[in-house]
Amino acid sequence: MTSLIKHIVVLVVLVATLFSCDQNPSLQTYFVDNQEKPNFLSIDIPVSMLKIDETKLSVQQEEAYHSVQKLNMLAYKKDSINSSDYKAELAKVKTILDDKKYQELMRGGNSTDGKFVVKYLGEDDDIDEFILFGSANDMGFAVVRILGDDMDPNKLMQLSSVIESSNVDNAQIKQFVDFFK
Repeated sequence: MTSLIKHIVVLVVLVATLFSCDQNPSLQTYFVDNQEKPNFLSIDIPVSMLKIDETKLSVQQEEAYHSVQKLNMLAYKKDSINSSDYKAELAKVKTILDDKKYQELMRGGNSTDGKFVVKYLGEDDDIDEFILFGSANDMGFAVVRILGDDMDPNKLMQLSSVIESSNVDNAQIKQFVDFFK
């Protein structure tokens, strides 16, 4: 009898494990799998790089600033040789972002200049990750993950004006922009 109970318990644990694992590829896995590959550029930017004077922040701006932990950027540069690889990688990212767990906040652009989409993970006022995805068929694509805890889009918008006037360390951002030149 105890042998039968052990088998049932093992079976229940195995079934629960199989069903609890998300079989779909994740954006984080895609970043890790491609950060070292040719034609990709990966940059992690800590929030401390923004060099914001916290004494000048409003309460809501300070809450927003402390809710963001870091930014991960991954870009793929298209050239005349890797067109089919570009299409395959672009399709992978689009498939990942089409998962219903990513909620769309906005989209824009056009087929000539490029398109972008902003998505997020979490609840409307308790976001754990913003995803900015942009692509231009003649240049490539970029995915930026803004990782944090309890991020509020409205508070982050108030923080954007402070970020624009901050003394940002441009070295890593310049590397990201120069990648597409």
